[in-house]
Amino acid sequence: MQDNAKIEEVLSTLDKGLPQALDRLMEFLRIPSISTDPAHKGDVRRAAEWLCAELTSLGFDASVRDTPGHPMVVAHSPKGDRRALLFYGHYDVQPVDPLTLWDRPPFEPEIQDTPAGKVIRARGAADDKGQLMTFVEAFRAWKEVHGSLPTDLVLLFEGEEESGSPSLRPFLRENAAELRAGIAMICDTSMYADGRPAITTQLRGLYGEEITVRAADRDLHSGSFGGLAANPIQILVNALSTVKDSNGRITLPGFYDGVEELSNELRSDWEDLGFDPTEFLSRVGLKHPIGEQGRTGLEMVWNQPTFEINGITGGYTGEGFKTVLPAEASAKVSFRLTGAQDPEAIRETFRAHIRAALPADCTVEFHGHGASPASRMDISDPAFAAAKSALSDEWNREAAFIGAGGSIPIAGDFKELLGMDSMLIGFGRDDDRIHSPNEKYDLTSVAKGARSWARILAALN
Repeated sequence: MQDNAKIEEVLSTLDKGLPQALDRLMEFLRIPSISTDPAHKGDVRRAAEWLCAELTSLGFDASVRDTPGHPMVVAHSPKGDRRALLFYGHYDVQPVDPLTLWDRPPFEPEIQDTPAGKVIRARGAADDKGQLMTFVEAFRAWKEVHGSLPTDLVLLFEGEEESGSPSLRPFLRENAAELRAGIAMICDTSMYADGRPAITTQLRGLYGEEITVRAADRDLHSGSFGGLAANPIQILVNALSTVKDSNGRITLPGFYDGVEELSNELRSDWEDLGFDPTEFLSRVGLKHPIGEQGRTGLEMVWNQPTFEINGITGGYTGEGFKTVLPAEASAKVSFRLTGAQDPEAIRETFRAHIRAALPADCTVEFHGHGASPASRMDISDPAFAAAKSALSDEWNREAAFIGAGGSIPIAGDFKELLGMDSMLIGFGRDDDRIHSPNEKYDLTSVAKGARSWARILAALN
């Protein structure tokens, strides 16, 4: 445990150096590192090289590592005898389209006054350059005060997160011995909805499927064939409608194998958040929760698996009216998974369910879209309690262990390929407009985010 005077000195150093830290972040944000656009391949590398130079200047052994796609930035602090920590973030950003909806050029960052306080407005400000730099600034202040970096740090900054991370898993496999640590720190997340600091301790997995049912060899006149010939839309709708029962529970055999109930500690934390599902739905023009009966709102979105129909097509959808029986119909569906559910087993069960609903002379074709399991962290690890306490001290609010309804595959990759849990701690806000025009990041998040990481470093050192 670090001396309290030293911790305060690090925090004071961060406060005094905030203007220079903002200058560095602005410089970083000016690099249009859009990983999905081949025209910006050079900019993505320039961002990696910028990061590498920053880390080298702080005393890290840093390098830009080539992959079949965009490069990784890997850095190490000196070896010591403490538990190693891996810090992960990404330096690539989303495309800016539609450009006409931006109030200013997306790669010309600006500090703006808003009714809620000062913000940085730019693409990548919150996702994920601003968050990533809270790591870097905490390391910088630590070195200035202590004369050296914390030992046993491993940094992995990715350049393909916004384009599906095609190079990440092979890179982790090939460099597992070098990257493996005691626990990972992931900054690509947000605080709880009301600005309460939080550690995300579980993420739902995801399995997607596209189904196409085919019947006759062409579209048919419904007057001549209606009531006699198979209708692929009706067949598909009937099959999908029986995946859930009237209580919102999924009917596939064995589907709930591996689903775990909340621990008492997490249930207490979640109840203290005061989540109001009616208020949450009111933001999108709804008010009645539709989920598995007998579950709280947060259980529905964080801890229970789901089945959703994301799109369905078939037949005539143009202007006017056309009385046909379509030759084929398609649907796109997704399952959010929790606990130890096996996405591959669910894939096979779901496909069998669809096949069983087909008449003998109809066919079905499937196209899978990803199959990643859920991630749940072991919060009995003392590091979680220490980090939670550090966050509470910084924000003067009790930090919470929360879940996330979405999927962050990197946490699962670290668990599967490197054998370690992750702490997902970020300082984004719900209104940061990530992936949208006019993205922003609060100056409070920049300043207190770096202070939070300094406190966490002290608590875990």
